[in-house]
Amino acid sequence: MGTTWRNTTVKSRLTVRRGTSLLLGIALLPSTVAVHGQSQGTTSSIPGSGGAASSSSGAASSAGKSAGGQGSAPVILPRDFAQLKIEAGDLLSVNVYDAPELTDAYRVDQQGNLRLPLCGKVKVEGLTSGEAATVLEETLKNEQVLNRPQVTVDVQQYAGQYVTVLGEVSSPGRVTIIAPTKLSDILAQVGGLTAIAGTLIKIRHGGDDATPEEDVPYSRSESNQQTGTVLLRPGDTVIVPRTGIVYVLGAVYHPGGYVMQEDGKLNIAQALALSGGTVLTANTDGLRVIRRNPDGTVLDFALSYNGIVKGTQTPLALQAQDIVYVPMSKLKSVFTDATSLIGTAVSSTIYAVH
Repeated sequence: MGTTWRNTTVKSRLTVRRGTSLLLGIALLPSTVAVHGQSQGTTSSIPGSGGAASSSSGAASSAGKSAGGQGSAPVILPRDFAQLKIEAGDLLSVNVYDAPELTDAYRVDQQGNLRLPLCGKVKVEGLTSGEAATVLEETLKNEQVLNRPQVTVDVQQYAGQYVTVLGEVSSPGRVTIIAPTKLSDILAQVGGLTAIAGTLIKIRHGGDDATPEEDVPYSRSESNQQTGTVLLRPGDTVIVPRTGIVYVLGAVYHPGGYVMQEDGKLNIAQALALSGGTVLTANTDGLRVIRRNPDGTVLDFALSYNGIVKGTQTPLALQAQDIVYVPMSKLKSVFTDATSLIGTAVSSTIYAVH
């Protein structure tokens, strides 16, 4: 019942400058995470370059550094910049041959237009650099500014575009992208999933919270092919919920929270075994399970420990957030109510067992 722990030719003029990081942590429970039998390691840092693939020329690394310097959000660069579409906010370097008065850097406005001297507004949003150059040549010719204009366009600065990653990942926050990017690449940039991440990754497309979420299965023990096929776009949000956790408290050797198996199943006998079993002075006759229902009600019921040990009673299948309580004495069993146990569970150490 183990749970396993846990480029690209770049044009020389390209600089990606909008990569301000914003780490958004989710504290689902104020619990400490530990590895059963060893202390939790330190998460490795993520390089600022964040390139989608390695580049022999080193240009991808340079582009990543220009995304905001040390401490900036990771940036994923596409394989073919020639196919990138111009977006509002991009800064374009326009070079008009033999016309230095027109050669300059132009910012694309929020309507997707570029204001070219003597020509007014020119729509360039949604075009590649090559297509934008052709449109500008036609505009200069139609407006009788130049007879045979020759124009080149490069994107000097891309507007900041992000995918936000929240939940059980090593480094929650924003990942800068400038093209559709695979979910697997996004997860790699934030250091992967934590040991207590669930088996479903939720994707919210666009900035509207009312948009239906897409569920993407994830398993540490199997090939995650679907994460390599799901494409994310700027404005999307990735949410990695916490897996189910069962709490074993009271007279056991290792009280705390225990991550449920990959299939989300854990019975009371397995939970007691994970906690090291009951201590000699435990009052096993007072074994209880506290269960919180979605409507806020709490169930508190007793179980036969001897029946479970002897095999005469089928071990109860536990649900996420269940609390198994083994009292130290009959008196303590009587005077320990469900509310106090729930409070204890919230602050318990969580064990991610191999």
